[in-house]
Amino acid sequence: MTRKVYVGGVAVGGGSRIKIQSMNNTDTADAKATLEQIARLADLGCDITRVAVPNMEAAEALKEICQVSPMPVVADIHFDYRLALAAAQNGAAKIRINPGNIGGPENVRKVADCCKERGIPIRVGVNSGSVSRDIIAKYGGVTGEAMTESALGAVKLLEDCDFEDIVISIKSSSPALTIETYRVLSKACDYPLHVGVTEAGTTREGIIKSAVGIGALLAEGIGDTIRVSLTSDPAEEVRAAKSILKALGLAKEGITFVSCPTCGRTHVPLIELASKVEDRICDLPYNLKVAVMGCAVNGPGEAREADIGLAGGDGEFLLFEKGETIRKIKADDMDAAVEEFVDEVIRVGKEKQTD
Repeated sequence: MTRKVYVGGVAVGGGSRIKIQSMNNTDTADAKATLEQIARLADLGCDITRVAVPNMEAAEALKEICQVSPMPVVADIHFDYRLALAAAQNGAAKIRINPGNIGGPENVRKVADCCKERGIPIRVGVNSGSVSRDIIAKYGGVTGEAMTESALGAVKLLEDCDFEDIVISIKSSSPALTIETYRVLSKACDYPLHVGVTEAGTTREGIIKSAVGIGALLAEGIGDTIRVSLTSDPAEEVRAAKSILKALGLAKEGITFVSCPTCGRTHVPLIELASKVEDRICDLPYNLKVAVMGCAVNGPGEAREADIGLAGGDGEFLLFEKGETIRKIKADDMDAAVEEFVDEVIRVGKEKQTD
C-alpha cells in the first residue's frame, strides 16, 4: 500500500478511494472564468483540479481561485521556482514541478522548504520526453526502467531537502509504456501514484488509450489518483475517469449505462435512442444501472440486473425494472419516449436514495 498524502482536505493514497483529477483550460489569470469551470468540474465529480501557472499574473490569481474553489487546486509549474513559491503562498493545495528543471538544488530546496512549512505536497511530474540522454543510453531507449530511474532521481532531489510529502506521475503517450513504467515504479517506492496517459488525443482516441492504460493499472491495484488527458472540454475528462472507475467496480457514484449492439432483431432506432438517453442521464447523481436494449431477447432477460431499462419491440418500447416489465412506451415520437424514460430514471433514482 502507498503512503497517504493530503491535497488540501483530500486524501490520496494509503488505501483511500481513487481520486479523479482534471486540468482547467482557462487562462488562470482570469479568476472568474477559471472558477466557473472549476465549479462545473466539481459538480461532475472531480476531486482535484490543476491550473497552469506560466507567469506571476496567474500565480497572483490563485489567491482568489484557491479561496473560492470547492476543491483543492494544484499549481502546474515549469522552470521558474519563483512561480512555485508564489503559488504556495497564494493557497495552492499542491505544487506540480519537475525538480530537475526548476533551476538547481538551491531552488529545489526553496520550493521544498516553502511547501513543507505550509503542509503542501509536491507532485513530481516526469514524462517520456524528459528522460535524459544518459539514462536513455543506459537502458537502450525510453523504457519503464529508464523512466522510473528518471523519476526517482527527481524525487531524490526533494528527499535530499528532507521533503517526502510527494506524489509521482510518470507518463507516456503510449499506453503500453505507461503500463510498463508504473509496474516498475510501483515496486520501487511507496509514494502515491498519479496515473494517466499523457497527450492521449481527442475524445475518441484519448478515451480508448486512457481506458487501456489507466484501466489495466487500476485492475492490478496500481494508482491512487487518475487524470484522463483529452484534447477536449475538461468535463469530458471527468466523465471518462468516472466511467473507467465504474467499469472496474472502483466507484459506485453516478449512472452506469449499458446498451446492446444492434442486430437484425432490432425494430426501433436503437442507436439514436441510446445516444439521446446517455446524453440526458450521464451526469445524474443517482447510483443506478440503466439499460437501453434493442429487443425482447436482450431486454428484460439479459439486462435483468438493471435498475431500470428500455427494450425495443415492434414500434414500441418495454419499460422494465429489475427484469420485470412495467409498461409500454410508444416509439413513434423519439423525443417524447426519451423524456418519459428519463423521468422514470429520475423517479427510480430518488426512490433508491431514500431506501
